[in-house]
Amino acid sequence: MIKSILSEFKKFAMRGNVMDMAVGIIIGAAFTKIVDSLVKDILMPPLGLVLGKIDFANLYFVLKDGTPAAPYVSAQAAQNAGAVTLNVGNFLNAVISFAIVAFAVFLLIKAMNTLRDRLSAATPEPATKTCPFCCSDIPANAVKCPHCTADLNNNNL
Repeated sequence: MIKSILSEFKKFAMRGNVMDMAVGIIIGAAFTKIVDSLVKDILMPPLGLVLGKIDFANLYFVLKDGTPAAPYVSAQAAQNAGAVTLNVGNFLNAVISFAIVAFAVFLLIKAMNTLRDRLSAATPEPATKTCPFCCSDIPANAVKCPHCTADLNNNNL
């Protein structure tokens, strides 16, 4: 029983599309770390500076004081004191990260669609077709077979 389940799982796991999905998830996780770093370490500090030295990671509202009571130096200090906080800055960072990832995926899909369109445009329509009556190769736009003289209206093909 267990051996058959393990055998079936092995067959499932080794299929090509499962392996492709696994590689995609691993690359996606790595890409997410890069985008998170881009947002937190590159984009948000200058944006916070322009907006009056706001550190978005520490943009929060205290909903309920902890012990000791507010003010707190950071969102982490507030949480360590047991305060209930609304971490608006973390949410803004996540929204910006999502927007960057969504835009990157959009660009990737757009590039893939462009490549697919170029490849499909590169393959021309066939110059010949087969007569359904005598099986001879004839010009693609022929309306009468030159070999068997059959009428080749669209209903016959």
